[in-house]
Amino acid sequence: MSGLVLAPRSAGAPSTDDLARWRAADEAARPARLARLRDRLERETVDAYLGVSRENTRYLTGFALAEGEEKVAGDSGRFLVSGDDVVVLADTRYLEQAGEECPGARVEESYYDLPDRWPRILAGLRGRGGGPVRRVAVEANLVSQALWTRLQAAAPQAELVAADGWVEELRAVKEPAELERVAAACAVADAALERLLPSIHPGVPERDLALQLEWEMRTSGAEALAFDVTCLSGPRAALPHGSPGERRVTVGEVLLFDFGAQVAGYRSDMTRTLFVGAPAARDLELYRLVALAQEAAFDALGRAAGAQTAPTGVEIDAAAREVIAAAGHGDHFGHGLGHGIGLATHEVPSLSRRAAPAPLPWPTVFSIEPGIYLPGQTGIRIEDLVTFDAGTGRVERLTAFPREVTVVGT
Repeated sequence: MSGLVLAPRSAGAPSTDDLARWRAADEAARPARLARLRDRLERETVDAYLGVSRENTRYLTGFALAEGEEKVAGDSGRFLVSGDDVVVLADTRYLEQAGEECPGARVEESYYDLPDRWPRILAGLRGRGGGPVRRVAVEANLVSQALWTRLQAAAPQAELVAADGWVEELRAVKEPAELERVAAACAVADAALERLLPSIHPGVPERDLALQLEWEMRTSGAEALAFDVTCLSGPRAALPHGSPGERRVTVGEVLLFDFGAQVAGYRSDMTRTLFVGAPAARDLELYRLVALAQEAAFDALGRAAGAQTAPTGVEIDAAAREVIAAAGHGDHFGHGLGHGIGLATHEVPSLSRRAAPAPLPWPTVFSIEPGIYLPGQTGIRIEDLVTFDAGTGRVERLTAFPREVTVVGT
């Protein structure tokens, strides 16, 4: 395998010093992050940027909302960036938090009434050249048509411009402290699955194993889950994103786990397909194919990194997909090969047949997760997170749990 390095296992949960160091790294990096966004505003001849994504809010301002909290936070957590100002919106529930987490920003109160406050907020910002704000970029894919219409009507002199993926593109290039946190989240998940193995035995329901795996992550350093744990047995493993149910683990079948931890805001994502008792010949052959497909992707990444070049997501997807298609299972691998990860579980870059034709960004981190799914019969997926850096020739697998055939429940 060309150039692939396995990240060392973490000694345990992140320490208080780790958490403080990562907070300091974010605060130190924020001016450069904002500068890159302001460069984009200048290129697009835009005076200000209205953000609503909670991941973008945390990345650019430091204000952190929990998963799903944005649904009840109203305007709190939304932010504006102009050429020389950063404004964070918050109501009384979040004013103290915003003051603590956003030392470089001006906090403005807003109580589910942003359109009413919109003219005053814009008047407090300076546009390009020091004049009034005339054009505002908005995260249009996350703003309702109703809010867009009300904002435009409240300040008709300020044109709203749809901005799709501007900050997400910035987040795709990871800083060292961001990569450290993804690796730490991987280490928490690795250790949690190891501790779960003795509890896997015939007759235990999927739902019980999923709950115990969540407990293992939360009690060993995860501040939250990256997403709900998937635990699927036998024919239910053919559901790429199924939810655990009451089906019980059975000898001679596969057991698929897809799970991730969150550490200091950053996430991990790993899939392991285990064998309960002696593997069936069919399942063992499918596992071999999926492992070969993943290896082909690793090799392609390693060759590119060794030459200090960046392939496209389409090319790496094709390297793995060709292995599966050549074995007659092309129709049984329907999803993309991988996705970026960081503050969100799924973010750019994408590795798929429909990925952007541009070279992969670097340094970055993404999943490599080929799979074969036979509806009503079985499913196999192996997923690892990989750091890729064409500049240094680095390809490093962050998930350390073994990829070899693993038999449990005996």
